[in-house]
Amino acid sequence: MRKITLQTLEHGLPKGTVLNVNFPKLKENEIKGIKICRQAKAIWMEKFDKRKTPQGKDYYWLTGEFVNEDKGEDTDEWALEHGYVSVVPVQFDMTAQHAIQQLNSWNLNEK
Repeated sequence: MRKITLQTLEHGLPKGTVLNVNFPKLKENEIKGIKICRQAKAIWMEKFDKRKTPQGKDYYWLTGEFVNEDKGEDTDEWALEHGYVSVVPVQFDMTAQHAIQQLNSWNLNEK
């Protein structure tokens, strides 16, 4: 974390970018290194368990399974599975810029 922090302070980040840093479940001396990655295309298959409080009221506990269908060796999931710290640059603006022109061609304002 120290290396990543010092490099970030020295070089800065592009505007609107933050770093998502994850560590493999290993001891520090077992970590192979640091990989700059893309986020794997994966989803959580959510399930909810119905439970009861000690007072007898129902509540739901979120559970589920992480499904990674992305087998790329440039992903955060690959890095973590292979003993690397993963660093994924992410942005706040999730706008699909490439879709704006197409959507502007729709007749949305016609009555």
